[in-house]
Amino acid sequence: MAARWLRFSCAGRRVLRRKGPVSLAIAAEGSARHCSELAAVQEKSPDLQVAEEGIILPRKKTWDKLAVLQALASTVKRDTTAASYIFQDDPYLIPRTSSEFRIFSLSKESGKNAAKFVVNKHPQYFAKDIAEPHIPSFMPEELAPLLEEVSEETLKNRIHFRQVKASVDMYDQLLQAGTSVSLETSNSLLDLLCFYGDRESNQENTPGDNREVGDLEEAPEENRQRGNFQNTADSFGIKWRENSNAERIFSLMPEKNAHSYCTMIRGMVKYRAYEKAFDMYTDLLNNGFNADVYTFNALILAAAEVKEKYTERWELVEDLLRQMAQQKIHPNLLTFNSVLKMLRRCGSLARSMALQTLSEMKALNIEPSLATFDHLLGIFYKSAMSSRSQTEIIYEVLDEIEGKSFSPQDPDDIYFFSDAMRICLDLKDIHLAYQLHSVLEIPGNNKMIGDMMQKTSYYGRFFALLCMMEQLDVVLKWYKVLVPSMFYPNSKGMLDLLRALDTASRLEMIPQIWKDIKQFGHSRRSGVVEEVLALMARDKQSPEAQLAFADCAAEIKSLYEIQERKQTVLEWTTSSLGDCTVLFARVGRTQETWNILELFKKYNRIPSDSVMNEVLDCIKQSSQPGQALDLIKLASDFSLQSTSTLAKRVQEEFQLSEEQMRDLADMTAESSDDSGSDSD
Repeated sequence: MAARWLRFSCAGRRVLRRKGPVSLAIAAEGSARHCSELAAVQEKSPDLQVAEEGIILPRKKTWDKLAVLQALASTVKRDTTAASYIFQDDPYLIPRTSSEFRIFSLSKESGKNAAKFVVNKHPQYFAKDIAEPHIPSFMPEELAPLLEEVSEETLKNRIHFRQVKASVDMYDQLLQAGTSVSLETSNSLLDLLCFYGDRESNQENTPGDNREVGDLEEAPEENRQRGNFQNTADSFGIKWRENSNAERIFSLMPEKNAHSYCTMIRGMVKYRAYEKAFDMYTDLLNNGFNADVYTFNALILAAAEVKEKYTERWELVEDLLRQMAQQKIHPNLLTFNSVLKMLRRCGSLARSMALQTLSEMKALNIEPSLATFDHLLGIFYKSAMSSRSQTEIIYEVLDEIEGKSFSPQDPDDIYFFSDAMRICLDLKDIHLAYQLHSVLEIPGNNKMIGDMMQKTSYYGRFFALLCMMEQLDVVLKWYKVLVPSMFYPNSKGMLDLLRALDTASRLEMIPQIWKDIKQFGHSRRSGVVEEVLALMARDKQSPEAQLAFADCAAEIKSLYEIQERKQTVLEWTTSSLGDCTVLFARVGRTQETWNILELFKKYNRIPSDSVMNEVLDCIKQSSQPGQALDLIKLASDFSLQSTSTLAKRVQEEFQLSEEQMRDLADMTAESSDDSGSDSD
């Protein structure tokens, strides 16, 4: 652009030299336009320096280190036929089911943690760095030799390496020796204790069973919803305990500042000592200190735990916000997200207050994150009691985020897409779901969908809505795009797909879907298997389709036999036995049909009249009167009311000998006697 303007300026000078006074007005007009446009260019690009002679281009353009990689990555599209990229290291172990996906993911993370532990535990075996380029995060930590003498320097060393118990012991030894510890070091120790909760740092992500310090106790397990305040400590049932090391060291500190109080408050909120946190905040104010914004964020979240009534909770939050203004503490995005998260537990009061909170964010030029919109949806949308006017908020939210790219700013960002798709499914609005999915497909937004659980939940709901609202061709197109590269459908997802086939009258595709059902590990789910058999046996199809149905029925029968030997939950029912019988009978597999009829006796099941008529049609095709009499005998043994009707059909449709006619009459008489005795 700068070169173009330079050529334009030179051309203007040449025009003045050649044309003289005639072109003076034209040249003057072009020069004025050139100056105005040049000013606009300079305003857009401050790096450019404009001199009287023209534009001086900058000597060097600074590029981001990842610019080339990002440009190359934007040209690569996802392979819809491949599994997720995290499984490409070992194709033999690529999972086929959602449970295998979870096991593989956890195993891979566990292996990484184990390797990291070995590298950091024995760094002397990994001293040789031959990696090119050098990646410091892949190398062992350079552990300096720990100091053994009792000194503040030793205490700093142990705090630096996050040795909780050793740091507490060294602090006690310093006090016993009469050595004073500086305020900065004491605050660092408080940070360590309040962050890890008096546990060792390498046990941060383990349940609270293996405690070395003994200052934590297990809290009773509560069935908390995600709208409540929760954190890592909540998920493991860990609670702040009376007279913990943090409280003891805090009371022993001869000098305290605002950092000391704020650390204690955040630690108490993290480990659910909410009343203690507010008492500590009162002590902070009484000592003339001001809290920081992160401390206020924690107290706002804890407001829902210390007050019972909705109005009292909001009054407490308002009081905290006023105190922030008095102390000249500027709120950040997490402050407003904490307010909205607390409002999710304030019932109908939350709706008006949430809009006020959002207006305050806009007034302060704070851009909302995905967690902000997720909290808004949680406040305004209640699936069991919401009216249409209350659910309009999701349309406004999606219009607001359409075409935007988001980056992680709040831990709750990962819940937005899954919760929004749940609302789309409840509203049965496929166009809204497409709009939401288009936001997810914007480069960079796919990182915001969260972990495996959130990802599976999102795509499962999206696929269920597609099966419910879209035509079958569209459903199958999305099925090929999403499965298995993005998620593994559960048994409910496969049932939704089967019902979509039924709605579109495309039942001939069931054998193809049955292969996927087996691959995804749902062939042992009784609900899925019985639905497959029921759909195949309901209506007659073309001969080719009936043969494919019979092959599927044979595979299902073998699965039942395997499960019978293993004594698992897959058991024959009356409907599954009847459907298999019908599928074998329609293609003339007489022997397999009789094998299924024998299973009716074995499991004390009674076949229906329609099943017996299908078997009789099969026998009629093979023209075997003996088998027809055997069927009448079987119907008589089951005491079916349709025995006489079947006998009449046999008598009319088969050529029977005199002996066979006598046998048929005897069986009919026995059946009539049995029916009469039953009625008596």
